[in-house]
Amino acid sequence: MGDFDRRGFMKISGAGLGGLLVMETLGCSDDTDPPVGSDGGTDGSTPDMGVDKGPTTDGPAGEGILADGTTPDAFVTPDDMFKGWPTAFTATTIPTTCWIGKQDCGMLATVLTQTIKGKKVSRIAALNGNPANPRNNGALCPKGQAQLQAIYDFNRIKWPLQRTNAKGQPGTFKKVSWAVALAALQAQIASAKAKKKKILWQKGRSKAKSFYDKAFVDAMNAAGYSTVKIGHGTYCSDSGYRAAEYTLGYHGVISPDLAHTQYIFSWGWGMTTSGGNKFCWLTWPQKYVKARARSTNPLKKVVALDPNRRGTGPHAEEWYANRPGSDVAFFLGIANYLVNNTKTGFASGLVDETYLNNHSNAPFLVADDGKILMASGKEQVWDKTTNGAKAYDASGVVPVLSPGAKTIGGKTYKTAYDRFKDHVKTNTPSWADTQCGIPAGTVKKIAAELFDAAKIGSFITIDGKKLPYRPVSMMAYHVSQQETGFQAMRIAMMVYQLLGAIDVPGGIQVDFAAKELYKNWPKLNSVTPATSNLDFTLKGSKFFPINSACPSFFHKVQLNPAKYDVDTSSIPTMAILHMVDPTVAFTDSKVIQAGYKKFEYVAAIQPWLSETADFYADLILPAATLEKFEGPISCKTADESATTLRVPPVDPLWESKGEIDIYLDIAEKGGFLAGYIGQINKQLKLTTFALSTSKKPTSKQIFDAWAKQQGLTGGISFFTANGAKGVTPTSTHTAAKKYSGAQNYHGARHRFYGESLLTYQNAMKKAGVSAVYYQDYTAFPTWRPPTMWGSTSKGYNLHLLSHKKVEFKQSRASFVPVLAEIAPKQELIMNPKTATTLGLKEGTAVWVESHHALTNETRKVKTTVTLSEGLRPDTVSMSHHYGLTSHPSATGQGPSPNNLFYGDEGYIQCTNDASFHVMVKVTKA
Repeated sequence: MGDFDRRGFMKISGAGLGGLLVMETLGCSDDTDPPVGSDGGTDGSTPDMGVDKGPTTDGPAGEGILADGTTPDAFVTPDDMFKGWPTAFTATTIPTTCWIGKQDCGMLATVLTQTIKGKKVSRIAALNGNPANPRNNGALCPKGQAQLQAIYDFNRIKWPLQRTNAKGQPGTFKKVSWAVALAALQAQIASAKAKKKKILWQKGRSKAKSFYDKAFVDAMNAAGYSTVKIGHGTYCSDSGYRAAEYTLGYHGVISPDLAHTQYIFSWGWGMTTSGGNKFCWLTWPQKYVKARARSTNPLKKVVALDPNRRGTGPHAEEWYANRPGSDVAFFLGIANYLVNNTKTGFASGLVDETYLNNHSNAPFLVADDGKILMASGKEQVWDKTTNGAKAYDASGVVPVLSPGAKTIGGKTYKTAYDRFKDHVKTNTPSWADTQCGIPAGTVKKIAAELFDAAKIGSFITIDGKKLPYRPVSMMAYHVSQQETGFQAMRIAMMVYQLLGAIDVPGGIQVDFAAKELYKNWPKLNSVTPATSNLDFTLKGSKFFPINSACPSFFHKVQLNPAKYDVDTSSIPTMAILHMVDPTVAFTDSKVIQAGYKKFEYVAAIQPWLSETADFYADLILPAATLEKFEGPISCKTADESATTLRVPPVDPLWESKGEIDIYLDIAEKGGFLAGYIGQINKQLKLTTFALSTSKKPTSKQIFDAWAKQQGLTGGISFFTANGAKGVTPTSTHTAAKKYSGAQNYHGARHRFYGESLLTYQNAMKKAGVSAVYYQDYTAFPTWRPPTMWGSTSKGYNLHLLSHKKVEFKQSRASFVPVLAEIAPKQELIMNPKTATTLGLKEGTAVWVESHHALTNETRKVKTTVTLSEGLRPDTVSMSHHYGLTSHPSATGQGPSPNNLFYGDEGYIQCTNDASFHVMVKVTKA
């Protein structure tokens, strides 16, 4: 159907009760559950899915109200449009969760139901926040309410589609039945199995991982379909996750304990316009407001470090705009100040010696070659009592943090802490100023404030437990996605290690629910890089010993496997895409597009036609949006705990299905249904109410069994009535769970010193790889100018950043008319001083051209200038969310900055994670 804007949508919705229900009549069956094993779907299909850039179909028109081809605007033209329709209706409120956003906020869907011509028809009339859900406490961001428009978007994929034209160009598709579509997909995966070829399973924003990432992929592999999964995390914050897993042992990035902190360092955090570790745009701002309003020990100060002021502006007492990519230098300058200054009671520096000595490897003795001194399998410290080396956990040992150089067995040893002091000796605040553009006096001031705010030596009692109190904290998340982000996150965490503010009240947190150390904690201490016949992801290889499996780099490997010593049999020849649009949403679009041309077959599961599917998919399976069962979903925050589900307020529209049901269909057709159901039982821990592996269940039946396993005798009806289970305050502070006597931090000593990183580097050198891969595998974070800075000598003097907007969710919402009306077009945000220098004004059309400092490749896109003083003069920024072409409502919104970013050597991290930094020049178009 044709495009329509917000006013057109509202005209339809406001044209009387019939207007509220007409689109549901097109897309929904009656309210009875479809029989188990049925194809599902309805007879309410509509003609071609879109105009302009939308896909075309050569299938027959449907039998619904719009079979005559009228456009949405025509609904309200005839005066007698709804003549004879009944006016009686029933209104129902159904608890569910947001689908379009990151954190699955609790919602209350208002559903209106009528009987029209003997058919019961329901339509979602409104979406509001659910006050019972602690993630959002009744609030919704713009996306939450606007997804009502997305649900009823006439450009949704309504039925399975098969391509009828050649790939590599806008697609034309024919409508096929689910039976035909599933048979076609099964033929392809069976062929891959027979030929021993791998299948790439790629998913976007993670939802229901237990069903998809685990159960389905594991079941496919168990059935002999060699399937490799790759996610989106390398474009999100994976380098921060790897840094936290390595340094502190938990799975997450950095967030503040807003319940107790008094000082927050906001590093690259938009505060009110961006998400953060674990949560989205609502939870963190709500907790921030409460922290400011606390009657006892309220949050007193926020200091922001960000080249782009964004939503932090009104909420930070101070804002410092550092040079993009200089974060390692800034934190080294802070660390230099802390370890080289003393005061009464702090002879070894302005640091928490108790934490460093007892809970980190800072007191371990390290030789000149970087090896930790070992004896009888135990790391050695310098013992104050015996004035000699002893095992760190020996009875009565009193570690000395900074004893100076010691000679043992003819070798010189220093503690890791003293080695660090040597390491940062030249990284003074004045030196940091030369790299990041923050005056030396400011660096010193911030360092001194961090120390004062930490209140080292103080305690607080929570739930009857006496705990160290360090009310100095930080928020950092997507800022980790820069070339040296892994080490930037490490040095930031190390600064808070110096302050003893790790997982104690008021300090930084990583994983709120960590009952044990993350699985990567021990693994990262003993990786042996593979050197030949490498897997296509290069995971654990001589190139990337610590690896997040970046899809952009995978396509580099796909195009030139010999360069990376890759076993070509490991490279997938077909792909199954799950709600992901790699050619637009990921960096290095040019390379990804070239890679997708090489796939023999591509199947996509999604509600809308993505650009990747438009150009490269052979088969498209229509996924439902909000109107499906999905979960289990955690409502946990740092302070509350609960569980919920996504309950469909109405049945799936047109012939779409929930992904769980789609995967059940694929498993049944592929002959591994029993294995998939068995995996579901395993992932959901279903025992008493385990699903039968001999009969295909519906997703509703699965969640009914899960609910009963949770002790809810009414099964899923509990969630359809209440929305969430177990909404209670966390009884014990998160820190108290990890900090408990002899087993503080689960008995682990945090890695202040990264000996294994040095081990990786030595192995990489031995394997003969280039320094571009191993240069950041250093025991301590070490400053080097980012690769992109090399472009400045070629005239590319502006740093390009990519920012996100609260109006959109990745690349899946800019086509929603009501959201596009708020932020309709791409723009290049630029400081007015820079614009004046370049002869540009507000609204000027410009070319933005990027440069690769190592290969001299250039790329450019066209957009318009928007002026803002909230940006460094040497920095420009473009929003991530644009660049869509296959949806009519997105036509003309402008390009994606991902066309300008590079995803290869010098522009990715040592962990194979993407960087959203590049140098550009801007010229008038």
